[in-house]
Amino acid sequence: MSRRVRASRWLPFVAWWPMVTRDNLRHDSTAALTGALIVLPQAMAFATIAGLPPQYGLYAAMVPAVVAALWGSSWHLVSGPTTAISVLVFATLSPLAEPGSEPYIAMVLTLSLMTGLMQFAMGLARLGAVVNFISHTVVVGFTAGAAFLIFASQVKNFFGLPVPRGASFHETLLYAAEHPGEVQPWVALVGVATVAAGLLARRFLPRWPYMIFAMLAGSVVAVLLDRLLGAARTGIETVGALPGALPPLSLPDLSFPTLQSLLFPAAVVALLGLTEAVAIARSIASRSRQHLDNDQEFIGQGLSNIAGSFASAYPSSGSFNRSGINYAGGARTPLAAALSAPFLLAIAVLAAPLAAYLPVAAMAGILFIVAWGLIDWHHIGDIVRHHPRERVVLLVTWVGVLVDLEKGLFAGIVVSLLLHLYRTSQPVVEERAPPPAEAGNPRRKMVAAGPDAPPCPQMAMLRLRGSIYFGAVEHVRGRLRAIDAADPRRRWVMLFAQGINVVDLAGAELLAEEAQRRRALGGGLVLVGTQPAVEHQLRRSGAIRVIGADHLVAHKGEAIRLAYARLDSELCRGCTRRVFFECGSHLPNGEARADAPADTRSPTP
Repeated sequence: MSRRVRASRWLPFVAWWPMVTRDNLRHDSTAALTGALIVLPQAMAFATIAGLPPQYGLYAAMVPAVVAALWGSSWHLVSGPTTAISVLVFATLSPLAEPGSEPYIAMVLTLSLMTGLMQFAMGLARLGAVVNFISHTVVVGFTAGAAFLIFASQVKNFFGLPVPRGASFHETLLYAAEHPGEVQPWVALVGVATVAAGLLARRFLPRWPYMIFAMLAGSVVAVLLDRLLGAARTGIETVGALPGALPPLSLPDLSFPTLQSLLFPAAVVALLGLTEAVAIARSIASRSRQHLDNDQEFIGQGLSNIAGSFASAYPSSGSFNRSGINYAGGARTPLAAALSAPFLLAIAVLAAPLAAYLPVAAMAGILFIVAWGLIDWHHIGDIVRHHPRERVVLLVTWVGVLVDLEKGLFAGIVVSLLLHLYRTSQPVVEERAPPPAEAGNPRRKMVAAGPDAPPCPQMAMLRLRGSIYFGAVEHVRGRLRAIDAADPRRRWVMLFAQGINVVDLAGAELLAEEAQRRRALGGGLVLVGTQPAVEHQLRRSGAIRVIGADHLVAHKGEAIRLAYARLDSELCRGCTRRVFFECGSHLPNGEARADAPADTRSPTP
């Protein structure tokens, strides 16, 4: 193993650093500058969602972005503050401390540290596949619920309503409906102007950052209103000047009560953050044709949050907007994501004094636009129209998030997994038979048994698609027992096993039990086309000794010849179906059929 390969295990940037040529550096720098311009208003808005001062959004977009780029797996993923994580931070911590206060900020930094440690540990334990258990429907439902929570959290700032602190989603809506007279019209006008400007910019100026355009429009309207009517009358509050400096060093609160209270929220943030990051990285990798390492991405995200907790950053994850812009901007290496931090710092230093003119209502208007964009109307419509079971998952997740965000997310995951288990616990078992036109064909094309393709009176041919594991055993057992319960003469079962992917110990015991039971009835069980992994499990469990090694065959022709020779000749004598090729000339005992052509009446070997 080369020195570079060994080093890349702990220092992944060693593997891609040779790609940083002069030409690639130029492309990376351009993409980084574009991303820094975009993230400035986004980061401030996301920090507001999280209940933090706006500058903390900028801090979360600096150090974590550099660390995640250097230790992650994706070439284009850019980490930083995200909408979903911001909503989750506010929802979990606002009941514990006053948002924006010193204790609140200390708890947020502790949450970053705990989230990072959990993600890092999951990466070292190679648990990268765990995010595969969060279905797309759960993510769609969660983001839709998060969008509604953002709407509710900004009603106070958008309309100037004195909504009580810590009010839930429905309490906020009830308060707004019961106190329309408390709406401050000039504050609401600034919010409406911001939303209108942002939507118009996104529609007619798609190449311009619509958030910056909306911020400028809202600020201009606020300044004009203050000049015309006076600040005391308008009641328009502003964000205030931002500190234009490096992220200050910070120390998380490591007291036992804080660690204990944040254990469950940290687990939720860690899981959601990894899901976001891996989903975004996969989406871009499918276009860039890059191979991803989920475990390494877990490590990169974990280290970025650990480092961020000591650099005043709240929990971060992969940002869809920044990553998409990074890829579209021509980024060639992860250096583009790392360079976005110093570019953002330079821009923040220049723009920091201007934040004194940014109205809080304008920030709320921008968040309204962000929230609306979070709702995936296309997939929601598709789920509602065509997928009844996924509809349940969507509804449970959405409603659960509105009631209790982190528990709602877990409720959606649990319901999704239960429905998946229910589906897999009922593998498709269908009876097959050759149609009359194929009865004389040795290749024996099989179709679904029915009036046009009657099955053999003594042998059932079944095709099973799915897995025979502990959850599916009773379903499969019921289908097998129903065969001879309906017609006791059908003592043989031929099981086409090409579609069986997994057989666990319970499944192997079921097959052995069925083979033994049918042998006692005077029949047997034959498996056709068993997958190597399934056959290995049957051998390891000892089930193959009960079934019989000669009853595991590769082709259906071989299975039919094996079983046909052991059928009841007297029953075959009176049968007119002629299901198999062998039925046309001889009975199972080798006796020639009286109605068979003369040239086929010699005894079978």
